[in-house]
Amino acid sequence: MTVRWRVHAVAPRSRANGPGMRYVIWTQGCTLGCMGCFNPATHAPGGAGTGVPVADLVEAVLSEGAAVEGATVSGGEPLEQPAALAAFGRAVKARSDLGIIVLTGYSRAEVAADTARSAAVADVDLVVAGRYVARRRLAGGHGLRGSDNKIYWYRTDRYREADLAAVPDVEVVLGPDGSLTVTGIPAVATGPAPGAPW
Repeated sequence: MTVRWRVHAVAPRSRANGPGMRYVIWTQGCTLGCMGCFNPATHAPGGAGTGVPVADLVEAVLSEGAAVEGATVSGGEPLEQPAALAAFGRAVKARSDLGIIVLTGYSRAEVAADTARSAAVADVDLVVAGRYVARRRLAGGHGLRGSDNKIYWYRTDRYREADLAAVPDVEVVLGPDGSLTVTGIPAVATGPAPGAPW
């Protein structure tokens, strides 16, 4: 059976979504409703058709070879599609030494209490966990946490806080068609959602 993943967007190369150069996948669909979310365009469950086969995304990531240090999965809410995330992590780790980071609005306790969510992060090196809280928003230079209540859940020893502190807050990419893509965790919410073209 083909596992499919509803995906909002991908960025084959990004430095603002974790340590080193990363392949970034933004999933489509989120029901958490965090006030002031950076990426509201990813909330609706639709807009991505039946989804992309997970195997195609694995091949896309692996085709980057040594150009990327790893993959980052954000959203939307990756853990609302746990089977797809689990299949992705399992396949990437079975075939490479790439690091995997997941950004989720679920707390560590919520992930641990749910069998499907726990399985989804089984092959993940780092989970950035917790709801985004706008009044606790962090200014620049705080890695991948948008608000100070979010935690780094180190599942392996691949990444440390110093690695995350060095991640740029924002990245702007000019595409060959003239489009601008803004990604990262900006100090102020401006323009379109991260991962979305202008």
